[in-house]
Amino acid sequence: MSTTFDDADFPAYTMGRAADMIGVTPAFLRSLGVAGLIEPQRSHGGHRRYSRHQLQLALRVRQLLDEGLQLGAACRIVTLEDRLAAAHRRIVDLGGALTPEDDADIPTQTHPDIAKTQYYSAP
Repeated sequence: MSTTFDDADFPAYTMGRAADMIGVTPAFLRSLGVAGLIEPQRSHGGHRRYSRHQLQLALRVRQLLDEGLQLGAACRIVTLEDRLAAAHRRIVDLGGALTPEDDADIPTQTHPDIAKTQYYSAP
């Protein structure tokens, strides 16, 4: 039996609780809304409500900001990471299989000959 406890997209957390859970300020969460990364649901009283999935995205943005990225770049990276994860889940749901080359945590290898001098003209 599935419940709202199992639903990562259920808007269960108030802004204050959400900010406390991931160690950010409410202003940071609002800035992610302005940047277009997350759009919280609203309670009947108009208060923002966040889901676990949204908080995972917000936490990842915070990590990227701590590494020195700008907010726009961090939001774009997190959006692409999230879409890739969704595509991988869809492949598996359709009966496909992912190979080790599909792992987004492993960088794509460049061509091994790219560093050879034959690719560069001598000055």
